[in-house]
Amino acid sequence: MFAAVLRFGRTGIVAAALVGVPAIASAATALAAVAANFADTAEALLPGFREITGHDLQLTTGSTGKLYAQIGEGAPFDLFLSADSRTPRRLLDEGRAVEGTGFTYAVGRLTLWSADPDRFEGVGQEALTAPGLRFVAIANPDLAPYGVAAKEVLSYLGLWEALQPKIVMGQNIGQTHSLVATGAAEIGFVALSAVLTLRSDEQGSRWDVPQSMYHPIQQDAVLLKAGADNVAARAFLDFLRTPEARAVLATHGYGSGT
Repeated sequence: MFAAVLRFGRTGIVAAALVGVPAIASAATALAAVAANFADTAEALLPGFREITGHDLQLTTGSTGKLYAQIGEGAPFDLFLSADSRTPRRLLDEGRAVEGTGFTYAVGRLTLWSADPDRFEGVGQEALTAPGLRFVAIANPDLAPYGVAAKEVLSYLGLWEALQPKIVMGQNIGQTHSLVATGAAEIGFVALSAVLTLRSDEQGSRWDVPQSMYHPIQQDAVLLKAGADNVAARAFLDFLRTPEARAVLATHGYGSGT
């Protein structure tokens, strides 16, 4: 599957490569801007990436909207793993990303989650109209694609207007998850990936929202202009397409992209 690992002299430099990618003569490091919902999964991908390529990746995480703003302000990111497909296309249109490098690396899934293991019984959407419900957490739809999806679900169910007084917003999906985990909100729309990575005694209860209620959360990656000549950045984008990387994505609750 992979090229043989070679070690040269006392330096111990590893030259390993993905199939179809030239052998790497020396290690490099890239700086990646990573959407908050994908942070844990990106961390889980790093050991395999390092072992296979010899390269390394440093992660900066945040909401897609805030990361886009930082890129516009000149932040030296080499690649961008977005939580949507629109933002990478926008960067390409603005000339801030390298043509031909954008692709869907993952498809996210939304779940309505509670830290209370007994919160959801039967149809999960009934929890949204339960007597005594105080707060429902969602990510800010103006900043986070998972927030857009949550708003679509509530609109589909005819509850968006009725629940306005009870909605609390996180600036990204990670903050939204924290609102529910700490009890600040009894329930909230979070990334399925975040729940699947919890210990079994922390997983609470959830209702996985049917895909028919919201547009697919296609998460695109793109090589930024700052990383055009960074071999580690290009190698990581190649790595995301491998069966090994896709197996990690599936374990963390993501569908495969292109």
